[in-house]
Amino acid sequence: METPLVQVKNLKKYFPVKAGLFNKKRFVKAVDGVTFEIHQGETLGLVGESGCGKSTTGRMLMGLIKPTEGEIIIDGQTITSMDDHQLRKVRRNFQMVFQDPYASLNPRMKVKDIIAEPLIIHGFDKKKIPDRVSELMSLVGLNAEQANRYPHEFSGGQRQRIGIARALAINPKLIIADEPVSALDVSIQSQVVNLLQDLQEQLGLTYLFIAHDLSIIEHISHRIGVMYLGHIVEMAEKDDLYQNPLHPYTQALISAIPIPDPKVKRERIVIQGDIPSPSNPPSGCPFHTRCPKVMDICRTTTPIMKEVTKGHFTACHLF
Repeated sequence: METPLVQVKNLKKYFPVKAGLFNKKRFVKAVDGVTFEIHQGETLGLVGESGCGKSTTGRMLMGLIKPTEGEIIIDGQTITSMDDHQLRKVRRNFQMVFQDPYASLNPRMKVKDIIAEPLIIHGFDKKKIPDRVSELMSLVGLNAEQANRYPHEFSGGQRQRIGIARALAINPKLIIADEPVSALDVSIQSQVVNLLQDLQEQLGLTYLFIAHDLSIIEHISHRIGVMYLGHIVEMAEKDDLYQNPLHPYTQALISAIPIPDPKVKRERIVIQGDIPSPSNPPSGCPFHTRCPKVMDICRTTTPIMKEVTKGHFTACHLF
């Protein structure tokens, strides 16, 4: 069987915080034991409520945040054991598209310099850089004549295309897209998602696509992982997950997706209560405080991720 391009094993990230009168040290468990794989040419969607640990997971894969525990292997290389110098050398294989196209581009730099920056860092032939920048701008649907403009002269969708061009500059194998369309108008979101799909087919890219919008995740992903309070609670092929969600949390999320047909009604499952604090997570199953199907074992024992049907995994005591 083909070795996955990305292997993540028991990944954890605990952020230390001081609380209370005596500054007692506690930890925010942003990611708490995440394991998954991404195969070459695949899009793995990571979805969940705000604060569930999606973006922290993506930033650890990029090496922007050091994990507390666990292992990340990308293209056969264990990046969690690398220092900053080693990481810079291998980072050409994986790049990131950030959520906010307004904040992720330097407003003092021209577009041509923004796109050229990774080329310069990784030793690309300086004489060929202008042609490469023009090629990249055309690839993402921008006019190469706009290369001398500044980011503020572009719309939000165009800025995100600039960010995508920058990520593609050094021909990476993996793109980590952290909510890449959530800051854009709805009318522009589909254009950027379609662009990412076209680029994947054209360049053979692999994506980790992070979002909270289930309809966008369904459109672009091959497999989907559902996160809750730092844990992946369910993972399956896209069609299997949407047609047969197993975990009560996934069932509630999918029940909230609008159906574009007024004659079709879906039974809405409303989750009661608020997400527990990641600095004081509940014992047992992390979802048991809000779960409509909670059992006694859920309050004391953490469920283990298991394969219920072929390729469909969930961490729930109901299975």
